[in-house]
Amino acid sequence: MSPHTSSGGPLHGVRVVEIAGIGPTPFAAMTLADLGADVIRVDRPTPGLAVLDPTADLLGRGRPSVVLDLKQPEGVRAVLQLIDRADALIEGNRPGVAERIGIGPDTCLQRNPALVYGRMTGWGQDGPLAQTAGHDINYIAVAGALAPLGRAGGPPQFPLNLIGDFGGGAMYLLTGILAALFEARGSGRGQVVDGAIVDGVAHLTTMIVALQRAGAWSGQRGTNLLDGGAPFYDVYETSDGLHVSVGALEPRFYAELIERLELDDLPDRYDLAGFGRLREVFASAFAQKTQADWVRIFVGSDACVSPVVALADAPAHPHLAARETYVEHDGVTQPAPAPRFSRTPASLGRPPSATGADTRSALLAWGVDGVDELIASGVAIQA
Repeated sequence: MSPHTSSGGPLHGVRVVEIAGIGPTPFAAMTLADLGADVIRVDRPTPGLAVLDPTADLLGRGRPSVVLDLKQPEGVRAVLQLIDRADALIEGNRPGVAERIGIGPDTCLQRNPALVYGRMTGWGQDGPLAQTAGHDINYIAVAGALAPLGRAGGPPQFPLNLIGDFGGGAMYLLTGILAALFEARGSGRGQVVDGAIVDGVAHLTTMIVALQRAGAWSGQRGTNLLDGGAPFYDVYETSDGLHVSVGALEPRFYAELIERLELDDLPDRYDLAGFGRLREVFASAFAQKTQADWVRIFVGSDACVSPVVALADAPAHPHLAARETYVEHDGVTQPAPAPRFSRTPASLGRPPSATGADTRSALLAWGVDGVDELIASGVAIQA
């Protein structure tokens, strides 16, 4: 079945309240919605950082947007009614803000003892930096993941906001929420999930920490097996100014690489002193042909050579196209839900909503009292 075919998804029947934020918070809510959860997004009357028009922000897909003024007691009461009916909540405020608003975990769990209360922050709910502002680059820097990234002799190179916001942040929050929901099925009791980006990023580095402790990873970036130090695990420019990635770590994959490159009389691949010369040979070889030429030469091989594909071109890559890794939904090509499920596949629901476009209908669907009065008073805003 196509990954974007509507089926209910494995989280069908799970209800989630999302207190709107940026970065990892909406990504986590989007993923829960992709997996079939009924997610309602509570936006502020005056949004914070807005990089995109909400209707173009794919992180907002799959769920309605309601606007409630949480500075007003009536707005807080409406959110608490939503929480009464929810299985989980996601919020990404600084520690203490939700408590000051009146929707902190103690209040919510007293009303709904089975609630899983997911908290997404960079630094966590406690510690010396808990009340300090930060972004992905700061969190991965402190957690030890930024320093190893980059070329030898150069500065650290940050990998977009994939490792922090989405890898160490949203995905760990999701893991915690799903684990707590599973546990609550047996115990009937909810709990707080403290999703701190620094914690998740540190956890992601476990293998590198082990290699370093074993003496198999130096503290110098760009000098190790997986960070560009090895010439057979690197990126090379082709004659048309594009690039190919090479990951021929195992001896038999390396042998196939050499065979397809038609090279001989090479330095020993295990001799670190010869790495510089070996890299020069590889760079010279790959510079002789276009990226498309190398794709044809290495197609179907185990040499672990792949083109470096531009993000805009990724949906057209033959493998991704065959798997429908990207899909067109409501006229927009976008990443399909992941992972795949054999019996209850995830699905793409509604496109991103304008802020507050669904206030009346969504609040009514969730059983909130006095919706028309909330809108008339300005506590709730229908766009």
